[in-house]
Amino acid sequence: MSAPIDNSTVEIPGPWKADGFEFTFPRPALVMGILNVTPDSFSDGGEYDEVERAVARAVAMINEGADIIDIGGESTRPNAEVVSEEEEIARVVPVIDRLSGQTEALISIDTQKPAVAEAALDAGARIVNDIAANRESPEMWELVASRNAGYVAMHMQGTPQTMQADPRYEDVLAEVAEFFARCREQMRASGIRDEQVVFDVGIGFGKTLEHNLRLLGGLRTFKKLRRPQLLGVSRKSLFGKLLGLDVDLRLAPGLACAAWALTNGVKILRVHDVAETVQAARMIEAIVERA
Repeated sequence: MSAPIDNSTVEIPGPWKADGFEFTFPRPALVMGILNVTPDSFSDGGEYDEVERAVARAVAMINEGADIIDIGGESTRPNAEVVSEEEEIARVVPVIDRLSGQTEALISIDTQKPAVAEAALDAGARIVNDIAANRESPEMWELVASRNAGYVAMHMQGTPQTMQADPRYEDVLAEVAEFFARCREQMRASGIRDEQVVFDVGIGFGKTLEHNLRLLGGLRTFKKLRRPQLLGVSRKSLFGKLLGLDVDLRLAPGLACAAWALTNGVKILRVHDVAETVQAARMIEAIVERA
């Protein structure tokens, strides 16, 4: 007979509280639906680059159980082409503006540019999902603080253009934990309250397959931060490298990672396949509750 899951080693994080929303844990995992309004994202580039189709997809994900819609106007895949602020704003703001008038679900802007984040917040977004939390400039953090926005701080080694050239770590778990601790101090200095912040280990962003697996295996390392963790592994290339799967065949390993993450303290799942992830999350939560 297998041993029960030991939940005593997973500390309950503090609440995620920002502009007009509050999530207090323990509670069912939050699901963030991915909406790329780009022509070149690795999985769904070009599918939702028109406003009507993008809004329809967002509404469909909300009906499937998404708590948050994460809208991005610039691909962050390896070697992705850099998009100007003006072009990124032109892609995301009409979608956010239209969607914010139709739903009470939270809208997140997936951007590393302060000007884009500001335009998105003006249009109705309430969360900034920032892959470039490794920056030194405080401009983005000062914006998030002044607007009382939710903030996802992701770890990345390098930039999308350089991150997969030759990623190296002495100890990836220790170095990502040190990054989060340093980042938190920088954010505090810029006026961001801890309760606004969620951390994301950044699977696939400046990591090899081995680094990604080490991070997944060590998710409990980050419990000491006492902040909610977000995990984004949906359709990632690690499944192709490990299992030989094309991008449209990666649902099953993504759900396996989601179930693993939920039993190891992760509270937010960023995914393409919302309905399936919500079902998997509710199932694993029911089992864990009785373990």
